Amino acid sequence: MNSLISRTESDMNLPNSLTVLRIFFVPLLVVVLLTRQPNWNFWGLPIHFEVWGVLILLMAAATDVMDGYIARKRREITTLGILLDPVADKLLISAAFISLVWMHLMPAWMAVVIIGREFIVMGLREIASVEGLVIPATALGKTKMILQVIAGCAVILAANHPALMLLGTVLLWLVVLSAIASAIHYFGMFWGQIHLRVEQRRRDSLPAANVILKPKEKPQNVPTP
Repeated sequence: MNSLISRTESDMNLPNSLTVLRIFFVPLLVVVLLTRQPNWNFWGLPIHFEVWGVLILLMAAATDVMDGYIARKRREITTLGILLDPVADKLLISAAFISLVWMHLMPAWMAVVIIGREFIVMGLREIASVEGLVIPATALGKTKMILQVIAGCAVILAANHPALMLLGTVLLWLVVLSAIASAIHYFGMFWGQIHLRVEQRRRDSLPAANVILKPKEKPQNVPTP
């Protein structure tokens, strides 16, 4: 019991705390976007809900960068962090884009493609992990994440600044294209690793199969004098 508690306490290090913080940003972002509040003025400077939404999204994205960097630098990579980090990312992106669809700032089909890609890749990684394989993150996937945050910020700002809607739409198209491209890339890596594993198992099973299936030699008939 004590070993379990100490293990749990060691898992809740700074990188994992930042990941948990990112999860707490998700409902806050949804509330700000869907209620379109708060709208405050600080010394005559209006700070409306879209500014708060962008700040929350950027802070959440910053925790994503920081937790990975700190975990690698301090060598504090834990099982909890490996499992929790992708979940936090998908919750954040899904919440942001679903909220934008509800606000009529983003086509629903784009959100379906982007969010569907996240769950497809997560499913492929789960299947690969069962086989003892690892599908690493790629530069294309990281570029897609950066584009998602930038596009989300542009579309959120377009809620009160329509001039930014064209920029937001262009960025959303880039997100959709990068999501499709990265999904195809991940599937290629997944299929390649699974194919190699199947071929390896087939080669390993061939000798045993030959021994079992090899027919017994019959003695030759010896002619009698």
